[in-house]
Amino acid sequence: MQVFNCEACGHLIYFESLQCVHCGASQAFLPDQLRVGILPRAGDVRYRACAHRHNISLCNFAIEASDPQPLCVSCRQTEWLPDGSDPANELRWAKIEVAKRRLFYTLARLGLLDPHGHRVAEPRFSLLADLPGQNPVMTGHASGMITLNVVEADDDERAKRRQALHEPYRTLIGHLRHESGHFYWDQLIANSEHLERFRALFGYENQDYAQALQRHYGKDPLDNSWRGQFISAYATSHPWEDWAETWAHYLHMVDLLETAASYGTCITVPDIPSTGQQLIQNPLGPVPPDFSVMQSQWVPLTLLHNSLNRSLGHGDAYPFAISSPAWDKLRFVHETISSYRSRATSQGG
Repeated sequence: MQVFNCEACGHLIYFESLQCVHCGASQAFLPDQLRVGILPRAGDVRYRACAHRHNISLCNFAIEASDPQPLCVSCRQTEWLPDGSDPANELRWAKIEVAKRRLFYTLARLGLLDPHGHRVAEPRFSLLADLPGQNPVMTGHASGMITLNVVEADDDERAKRRQALHEPYRTLIGHLRHESGHFYWDQLIANSEHLERFRALFGYENQDYAQALQRHYGKDPLDNSWRGQFISAYATSHPWEDWAETWAHYLHMVDLLETAASYGTCITVPDIPSTGQQLIQNPLGPVPPDFSVMQSQWVPLTLLHNSLNRSLGHGDAYPFAISSPAWDKLRFVHETISSYRSRATSQGG
């Protein structure tokens, strides 16, 4: 995630900032410009605050004055909410919306969403809680709607599920990135010129999905044979899940690399001095680097990230080792998105 500077005093501010801690100026993210600015600016009536700015959501997205909607382009994507009379659900909803705004930013920077909110093909969200006497809410995607069980916003519950499923990583943003992958499979792969290459890398998607999941959950959870071909154990269950896991991982890469680049991060791996110092390049910059550059910088950056975590007594923030076939799949995601952006630009989209 890019970091920003207060337009009033130049102090460092963040994507989620509502106020500059240095000068007190009110801040808002301007979706049409994909940056944080002062709200309201003297004499500037181009923007107003999202209706969710002053409730527990603390949404800092602005709305263009010409837009009649009371909610910003991110909040209006959420069509269903859990029972708000339960304070726990209110807090869960707020946490999910923070992650969802980050997803919106990345997708918009990649050219997959219209920051003005005019494009029809965008994901919708249903944030639901389990109810007594009913089947548990299953996180997933269907027909453009991403459903998330809001209990995933509870750190203890998410950790419990991660351990029960023997997963190395489970976060809210990870869930949203994964499910957005299913949405964009429909948009970018299905019935497209990319379908045959997808099948060559991921397999045929027409195998029975329910049976595939049943087989996956019947496997020995400690079987690590997947590591040579896939990004995660869950990716082995079905080509759709392999794509969604790879898609989510690509978004992880883009976000972390952009964050490192925004701080001007330079890395020298101690045991490989011949590589010299590497200045991390921004994959979302005006001239995005080739995927090969992203790949070469990813490993040293994650080594640094893990080392910093360990110095503070935490486990590895990035508990993955990417195999060559998994890198090929990540490259395919990169090239598919690049192809879409080039086509949209040439068509004036």
